[in-house]
Amino acid sequence: MSQHRASHPGPSHGEGHGRQHGHGHHDHTHLDWSEMAPLLERQAEIASPAYAEAAAWLGTLAPVQGVRRILDVGSGPGVVTSLLAEAFPAAETVAVDGTPELLARAQARAEARGLGARVSTLHAELPEGIGTLGRADLIWAGNSLHHMGDQSAALAEFAGILNPGGLMVLVEGGLPTRHLPWHIGMGSPGLEARLDAANADWFGEMRADLPGAKEERDDWRALLAGAGLTPAGTRTFLTDVPAPVSPAVRELALAHYERLRDGLGARLDADDKETLDRLLDPADELSLHHRRDLFHLTARTVHTARKG
Repeated sequence: MSQHRASHPGPSHGEGHGRQHGHGHHDHTHLDWSEMAPLLERQAEIASPAYAEAAAWLGTLAPVQGVRRILDVGSGPGVVTSLLAEAFPAAETVAVDGTPELLARAQARAEARGLGARVSTLHAELPEGIGTLGRADLIWAGNSLHHMGDQSAALAEFAGILNPGGLMVLVEGGLPTRHLPWHIGMGSPGLEARLDAANADWFGEMRADLPGAKEERDDWRALLAGAGLTPAGTRTFLTDVPAPVSPAVRELALAHYERLRDGLGARLDADDKETLDRLLDPADELSLHHRRDLFHLTARTVHTARKG
């Protein structure tokens, strides 16, 4: 595991969970979450077994029947919202996001799973709206904190709305998603590593563009402790879909690479751009449409801390 980096132009490290509107973005780092909704949903669905495993782990850190209100901050289309509601059957689970279209998907998904009575949605721009979210026993921020310029200040505000004994959960970091082997039979080997490097540059610009952006280390345990919380454990969860993949996973890979080409094209050399074009050309026998070596492998890290 949320990621992360999540929400790159790809978004190669995210699972479609944890999205916020940003204000003051430059055009080259702006993300249209509504447009990305189908991709975000598909990513999170493919990662659902890992997210369900993470939710079950949280149940060993917090009393399942004692958790009465959960905030899923940056819920996106609500795949994880429903998983959290299933893992904590006594809780009201609230999907919080800045994009109404994604919240509508979250509510529809919950109702389709028979969870409509316990799942609600809340439109909020964060971090400005943290104080309007109400109190909670568990706050899940899946790849959303890094969309807030001052992460330490946001965490302190989240800590302020946690009930005593409540759990703060951050999904940040892990491992980049991989879809292809090192040598793919065209272009220079190691394409995905170069895409990661371009993504990292993009991510730095996105962070710098955020209102109140503050540069700080991604030491999540230290950031949680700095917010007055007591770190309660960190685990990483694997999503491993080996080749040959299902049509749904193939469609996800195609959408992912289309966004990489569109979002990172100016940062890549001519050879890599040509390779991306070939990967997306259904007439090319080595394209993603036909490859039998296509897979989906990623890992997401979940950091937790408790309020005393």
